[in-house]
Amino acid sequence: MSLLAVLIALFSLLPLGYVVYMTVATGWDTAVELIVRPRVGELLLNTILLTVITIPLCLLLGVGGAWLVERTTLRGRRWWAVALAAPLAIPAFVNSYAWVSAVPSLEGLWSGVLIATLSYFPLVYIPAAATLGRLDPAIEQSAASLGLGPWAVFFRVVVPQLRIAMTGGALLVGLHLLAEYGAFAMIRFDTFTTAIMVQFQSTFNGAAGNMLASVLVVLCLFLLLAEVKSRGTARYARIGSGAQGKTTQLPLGGYQLPAQLSLLALTALAFGLPLWFVLKWVMAGGAEVWEAEEFLPALLQTLLYGAVGAAVTTVVAFPMAYLAVRHPSWFSKLLELSNYVTSSLPGIVVGLAFVTVSIRVVPGVYQTAGVLVAAYVLLFLPRALVNLRSGLAQAPQELDEAAQSLGKAPLVSFFKVTLRLTAPAAAGGAALVFLAIVNELTATLLLAPNGTRTLATEFWSKSSEIDYTGAAPYALLMILLSAPMTYLLFQQSKKVAGQ
Repeated sequence: MSLLAVLIALFSLLPLGYVVYMTVATGWDTAVELIVRPRVGELLLNTILLTVITIPLCLLLGVGGAWLVERTTLRGRRWWAVALAAPLAIPAFVNSYAWVSAVPSLEGLWSGVLIATLSYFPLVYIPAAATLGRLDPAIEQSAASLGLGPWAVFFRVVVPQLRIAMTGGALLVGLHLLAEYGAFAMIRFDTFTTAIMVQFQSTFNGAAGNMLASVLVVLCLFLLLAEVKSRGTARYARIGSGAQGKTTQLPLGGYQLPAQLSLLALTALAFGLPLWFVLKWVMAGGAEVWEAEEFLPALLQTLLYGAVGAAVTTVVAFPMAYLAVRHPSWFSKLLELSNYVTSSLPGIVVGLAFVTVSIRVVPGVYQTAGVLVAAYVLLFLPRALVNLRSGLAQAPQELDEAAQSLGKAPLVSFFKVTLRLTAPAAAGGAALVFLAIVNELTATLLLAPNGTRTLATEFWSKSSEIDYTGAAPYALLMILLSAPMTYLLFQQSKKVAGQ
């Protein structure tokens, strides 16, 4: 297991090694010339403004929605709990397509902020809601007994306990902002990812594109370090006698109607409007857009890549998870960290790494299905790893040892005990990887074999040609495939919170 985990970790560092190699190969003088130029400054300003505006908005909407659902007498709380997570079922580039359909003049920074905020605030809402659901209310009750009002209790007691959920959610939003291509390309808002894609299409792996990729990687690593630093060292677990008290729901009173209207407006803009325009374009296209020879190959290939990619990713993640749970050490943590660093890199950087390595080292595998699946594995390995680690932690090693003491061979006891107990967690991780592959666009555009048609690439091809009726069925199918996986993610978060 240790050897396999080391090999997987080394393989996962391929994209980072590619960026370092290309930077060194370009030469210091050329690299400085390509990085220190007005175009890079413009892209950097766009990226910084997009990040510093969007992340606080996502935190405000995510934490605010979670607090209303979990800590107030909001009517229809269970319905709103699911509704606020639903926008994750709509890919950001489909969201952009719908908003451009509604307002064709959308472009620039504020349009990017609008679409990104509506697409990504559930990444904050889901962990915040899960954390609020399991917080011990004793501290809040103590603060209230000392004379603090509801707002003072919220900001001075509740918000500090949400630090990990908020910083983790903010990190996910930030990484999605750096990686997103389709949503921003559609509204003509330039970011590093859109600029790298333009460079790749015009010069194919030119030095300018590689230098933009190196800056993008530095930004991703900066976000990772900022998240680690912002976690702090405070303890958030309750240790002591007695059972956890029941959370007191704050009465909304006259704020009930404004709260309902606010949540209705948010879900309408983030989920209702995109779904409405997708259905509108589907209806406008009539029965012709549903011809089997048009969309069926894309649907089948998406399902195939999703299923194979999810299975391979789960299998590859197992040695790393097993080592982290059964043999924890600084070494296992270092190996695990390498996977998180690589998965934080945008799909375009991973795609460029595989393009370069396959052409220069193993030309025969360039634009093959195996290379595309390998890229999916590196991009989405942590989704399977986190679930497997949780499942293995709940499969006591003593049961495996007991089976061996009864005469079972180690391999037999592993398959009959450990693997069976871990299977539900593995299935959950595979489902999340499947969801990510269904909606993946950038790496697929770069690496897909000739003739490959996925729902995402076909949607992008038709929407780029302003064929909105032709693109609509692919958007609808992606939403229908994503919806059950989004609900599974939401349910998992509630399960972790003990709800």
